[in-house]
Amino acid sequence: MRHRPARPAALALGAVLVALAAAVPAEAQDPAALPAVTPRAETVALYDDEAGGNADADDPVIWRNAADPDRSLVIATAKEGGLRVYDLDARLIQAVPAPPAAAPDDAPGRFNNVDLVRGLRLAQGRADVTVTSDRGHDRLRFHRVAPGTAGGPLTDVTDPAAPPVFSSGQEEINDQRTAYGLATWTDPASGRSYALVSRRERTSIALLELLPTATGKVTYRTARTLDLPSSFRLPNGSSWTPCGEPGELPQVEGMVVDPANGTLYAGQEDVGIWRLRADLTGTPKLIDKVREYGVPGVYDEETEECAAGTDPGYGGTRLAADVEGLTLITEPDGDGYLLASSQGDDTFALYDREIGDANEYEGGFRVTAAGSTLDGSEECDGAAALNAPLGSRYPNGLLVVQDGHTTPADGDREGTGFKFVDLGDVLDGVDD
Repeated sequence: MRHRPARPAALALGAVLVALAAAVPAEAQDPAALPAVTPRAETVALYDDEAGGNADADDPVIWRNAADPDRSLVIATAKEGGLRVYDLDARLIQAVPAPPAAAPDDAPGRFNNVDLVRGLRLAQGRADVTVTSDRGHDRLRFHRVAPGTAGGPLTDVTDPAAPPVFSSGQEEINDQRTAYGLATWTDPASGRSYALVSRRERTSIALLELLPTATGKVTYRTARTLDLPSSFRLPNGSSWTPCGEPGELPQVEGMVVDPANGTLYAGQEDVGIWRLRADLTGTPKLIDKVREYGVPGVYDEETEECAAGTDPGYGGTRLAADVEGLTLITEPDGDGYLLASSQGDDTFALYDREIGDANEYEGGFRVTAAGSTLDGSEECDGAAALNAPLGSRYPNGLLVVQDGHTTPADGDREGTGFKFVDLGDVLDGVDD
């Protein structure tokens, strides 16, 4: 979700009061003092207007071609523009349209987040499959990844009978409280693959088991759901609800699962980062808060903005709302980082991947312009990292981040896109 400087409030909603203990650093980090890295490549701008096919860059995933790493792919969502597939030079090689509206007055397909399942068992054998949340239809969409396929590497393998994730019917789907954020997870104990899906304008997360069909398609069933808190008890004993439009609860979008221990990290945009079990059992723990945590606000119907009150000082110091794209930077020895997009101040935060170290904050960085040829990343929505050799272009791995404001602008059109960053540059900057 694009950051709004002052988000509206939903103060009339029923409060779920919880006592939260979060690891908060002792002092704030000046964003300007963080190390800067520059991109190596960028995609052509997408435009969210009729001429641009209502395409709006959001969330990427990186597919590594084990047989030929130089031919690895970046697969990314473009909302109503569907999916985009890029090579490692950030050149477009395939555009997959989102499904049309069910009827003229219904919402069209809108691809929000994407992730990847390696070696999913299909009727015709195992295959790498992308999983995408279709917010417009409240469904998941599946595409088999197979380079060399006529028409492009992605082939739709979605079961036409796949049900809505959260909605009871088309009328509810049109309200768009639908499938939003997404992460995939394969349980090593059972070998079953799942998608964890959040719900727009709600705190719900659903665990969906992915089910291959006899016809070679993929569907799913709901295994479990969980609701994160929507209101919070502050240290002074008062109740706080994050700003949101009337009827809107603080939603989750950015999510990632650590495959080593089955831990789900979920970014509740106006609250912070939660750590919980990927099977949605146990008690979630808030490992860091946004700076705006606890700040009161009152929604103004006329301006459609929230007038913020006095900051009581209960927020974190590393993240500025919204907390957005989450991804993992894994290392062979089991170490590594959880990376989060701090959308409100155009920075990225890194936390220790080890739970035993309480996901300690390890540093941050910015993605800035590379001279006059490549701009940086602003208001980043989604991010994906892969710490593995990707041929001659990215022998140290790759980080792909969404850019909410491409420059130069095309007149009055605000473009979005993706920046490709050498992951080695990121790790060197943080280690310094």
